[in-house]
Amino acid sequence: MSVLHFPSSSQRLAAAPRAVGLRRVALVLPLVAALAACGKSDAPAAGGAPGGGMPMPEVGVVTVQPGDVGLQTELPGRLEAGRVAQVRARVAGILQQRLFKEGSDVKAGQALFRIDPAPYQASLQSAQASLARAQANLANTTAVAERYKPLIAENAISQQDYTSAVAAQKAAEADVAAAKAAVQTAGINLNYAAVTAPISGRIGRALVTEGALVGQGEATALAVIQQVDPLYVNFTQSASEAMKLKRAMEAGQLKGAGQGAAAVKVVLDDGTEYARPGKLLFSDLTVDATTGQVTLRAEVPNPGGALLPGLYVRVRLEQAVASNAIALPQQAVTRSAQGDSVKVVGADGKIEQRPVKVGGQQGGRWVILDGLKAGEQVMVDGFQKVQMLPPGTPVKAVPWTPGGAPGGKPADAKSAEAKAEGKADAAPAK
Repeated sequence: MSVLHFPSSSQRLAAAPRAVGLRRVALVLPLVAALAACGKSDAPAAGGAPGGGMPMPEVGVVTVQPGDVGLQTELPGRLEAGRVAQVRARVAGILQQRLFKEGSDVKAGQALFRIDPAPYQASLQSAQASLARAQANLANTTAVAERYKPLIAENAISQQDYTSAVAAQKAAEADVAAAKAAVQTAGINLNYAAVTAPISGRIGRALVTEGALVGQGEATALAVIQQVDPLYVNFTQSASEAMKLKRAMEAGQLKGAGQGAAAVKVVLDDGTEYARPGKLLFSDLTVDATTGQVTLRAEVPNPGGALLPGLYVRVRLEQAVASNAIALPQQAVTRSAQGDSVKVVGADGKIEQRPVKVGGQQGGRWVILDGLKAGEQVMVDGFQKVQMLPPGTPVKAVPWTPGGAPGGKPADAKSAEAKAEGKADAAPAK
């Protein structure tokens, strides 16, 4: 006969916590397993890339393509009128009338001012009267000399009388010549009373008014005429730069610009380029001892009168051509006291700092003479992204387009698309 043993109350109290703990463990284990499964499935989605890594940042690059690139030099210059003439009073008198419109275009020989001609008309008439008297005296002395000529052959008159008659004739001829010169002088002075334009061009303001006494003791300036088509542009270049360029050409590093490349372009103060190119005329053979500069001059057509004499401009001049050179956007080149450098993106996506040699500029681009090879990718955009990355972090090279963002799409278009997507997300669903 078996005997049943029942636990005492103290044993039941001691076993209760252990049972509760086992039940709690049984409940927690399935929950931990479920959470672990969810974590494994969601990990790739949260990383945005295989293995949970971040996507590589995009940078804009240009592919190096060597070729012949013209070296442009931008120099300061000043415009100057092709011809300048001061209109002056060449005879004294009272200015009676102004015959032109200030600021207009005038032709050579056009009447500009009228000085009182009355005194010069009187002088001309007096000279003409003196000429007539001299001519009459000449006729008389000539007749006497001709009458004495046959008589001297027959010894009817003395030799002294004939010699006196011939001398009187020659003196009368001299008086006629002097009278003719006086008439011519009086006519010139009378013509000077009508002041005309010495050259064709644009005339400025009148420097005197009607009623003023001009030409008294000096040639009074009345106005200034400037020929504004074409204009000259005078600019200077450092003598050391000119010698350096010459030595580079002699060494074969550069070659001279072609026949049609001697043209110059004028850049205005607002940065715009004048539409009509000019041509280089000459350069001085001497160097200014005070500045060390060589003066050059070019001729610029100005048919519409858009350019004005005295205007300060910048002159772009192509003086040489670099062979196997590379033109890079200016933002791609870092210029410092230590030297010039660019960032090259390798085939593995890593960025390398590369020193280069800059030879000049062409159309807003730096001309690289040495330091790069054909096919290499030079970084142009995305420098801020690279600064935030650890050294050696690979990047994704995307073709860069001028005035746009990496990938060939302009930045404005990308921003517009982003705004459109934001509006679409924010629109309430119907």
